[in-house]
Amino acid sequence: MLGHRATQEITVRTLLFLLAIFAVTAGIGTPAQAQNYPWCADYAGFGSQNCGFTTFQQCQAALSGNGGFCNANTQYVPYAGLPGPRAHRQW
Repeated sequence: MLGHRATQEITVRTLLFLLAIFAVTAGIGTPAQAQNYPWCADYAGFGSQNCGFTTFQQCQAALSGNGGFCNANTQYVPYAGLPGPRAHRQW
């Protein structure tokens, strides 16, 4: 049978191993980002909302046969991205 000191050593090594695995997996993951889409589907009778649609047509298709309505997402912030093309001036 193992002595008290050997049992403690095994416990500490196991905990360090688990901590190392946790640190590696935490470092591998990508950060979560909130969805940012312009249209929300409000499902009739369910009281739920899905704001994951890029077009009004997508939102309507999701509601087809389920009932409900589409609203503009009040929390939507358009992606700034790169500036659009400049207007061409003619002299």
